[in-house]
Amino acid sequence: MEVGKAGRILRIWELFFTFMKIGVFTFGGGYAMLPVMEDACVAKKQWISHEEMMDITVIAEATPGPIAINCATFVGYRQAGILGAAAATVGVILPSFCIIFAVSLFLDRFIGIRWIANAFRGIRIGVGLLIADAAVRMMRKMPGTAVSRLIMAVSFGVMLLANVCSRRVSAVVIMAGAGVFGLAASGVRRER
Repeated sequence: MEVGKAGRILRIWELFFTFMKIGVFTFGGGYAMLPVMEDACVAKKQWISHEEMMDITVIAEATPGPIAINCATFVGYRQAGILGAAAATVGVILPSFCIIFAVSLFLDRFIGIRWIANAFRGIRIGVGLLIADAAVRMMRKMPGTAVSRLIMAVSFGVMLLANVCSRRVSAVVIMAGAGVFGLAASGVRRER
């Protein structure tokens, strides 16, 4: 077997195990996985840059499917093509699938246990903090222009107001509006 093939196979297994570890040790869904994924893919493995992670996050949010799976698929594809994308995707999905399958077998007895219910309350708080951490990291890396901060503040305000008033506002609509506003602001700057 040639060295290139062996290296590619090792990279595919590395992608699988890295994303499986992220899937095992992260509770709370895709947004809670983002800081862990960024730490693994950017800081530790250096597979992508911080800017690429931000771009991946935006694209993954705008495309169909869970954000963590979309991010894993993209990183896997960048590192080892189609097989890398498949390995990263299966790696991030497999732990959740196994846990949910096991829980579904014993769900009635599982939820009735007081210490498990209390553990889930604590996990919810941790998940909220992980999501807030991902938002703060993205804001820090965002270009510090007045327009970008205005777009962020208005988007946050719309989502907060919608949640407080118990209204559903699609994140896609907000992202599309932010994109249109950003393009318009860019056009105005160029005209000057």
